[in-house]
Amino acid sequence: MQINDKTGIKNYLAQPNRYDSMTYNRAGKSGVLLPAISLGLWHNFGFVDNIQNGREVLRTAFDLGITHFDLANNYGPPYGSAEENFGTIFKKDFQSYRDELFIASKAGYDMWPGPYGNLGSRKYLIASLDKSLKRMGLDYVDIFYHHRPDPDTPLEETMGALADIVRQGKALYVGISNYEPKETKEAAKLLKEMKVPFILHQAKYSIFDKWVEDGLLDTLDDAGVGCIAFSPLAQGMLTNKYVNGIPKDSRAAKNFTYLETTQVQENLEKIKGLAKIADERGQKLSQMAIAWLLKRPTVASVLVGASSSNQLKENVAALNNLEFSDKEIEKINQFS
Repeated sequence: MQINDKTGIKNYLAQPNRYDSMTYNRAGKSGVLLPAISLGLWHNFGFVDNIQNGREVLRTAFDLGITHFDLANNYGPPYGSAEENFGTIFKKDFQSYRDELFIASKAGYDMWPGPYGNLGSRKYLIASLDKSLKRMGLDYVDIFYHHRPDPDTPLEETMGALADIVRQGKALYVGISNYEPKETKEAAKLLKEMKVPFILHQAKYSIFDKWVEDGLLDTLDDAGVGCIAFSPLAQGMLTNKYVNGIPKDSRAAKNFTYLETTQVQENLEKIKGLAKIADERGQKLSQMAIAWLLKRPTVASVLVGASSSNQLKENVAALNNLEFSDKEIEKINQFS
């Protein structure tokens, strides 16, 4: 029986059938299976957001079989607040399910003032993870990423820090993000020599942004590393939101940092064309965009954000139709 906690929200008891419908894919050649759709806490989980809404989204995610929650030191806003809010929710709802969760954090972008709060030094990475663990109330994360390459710090130092983080028991696996193919190959070589489990590369990938197909996916295949795709909906462009123009309350209308009005206007005809293909498949454009990514064997999971439980459920429904005909792929390529 569920009892109300002090917030007025019933204590959480996960759905017993939560693993029945979710698809799980292997991360590279590791022993890790990831849900085909993972939940990112980049937006909607900071101090500026409603924590109870975030709590409902996380509960919905786990009930749908989503076991992978993706965070970073600077998610919020403000920096650190997504991890802190997650820690609050974790303590209330998910502590007893810790061994069923695969939790990620990252460091690599600007986090605190001075020369030791950014990029890829050993000092920054280890200090950042220590702070992340404290904010989330965790003893370890399942995977820790270097969030972006550091052009000045030797790669040996950065990868060595990741190796020591694993040896110290602060992370079980490591990953990298936003690395080019050449850098990825070098990182994989170093980590293999140090016998560190490098299992994921987190990369921006969508129908509108296919840079990973120019060498990175092949590099990951060769290294036995999986890809987890972020920004699969191109900051909302690959949704039905903009099919009839730019709504006044949309991200593009407000010219948010990651999506400007001109970007949508330049891609409007492509958006309409893709939405028509999706409709013919019996899907929303967002669902087709997610399914399109998952047809690549190297893509272990697609990382989605969600501002509501209903939005998350809609994204997960993409798994109901993952098959594409050659003709559909040809049509999609005309607009990508």
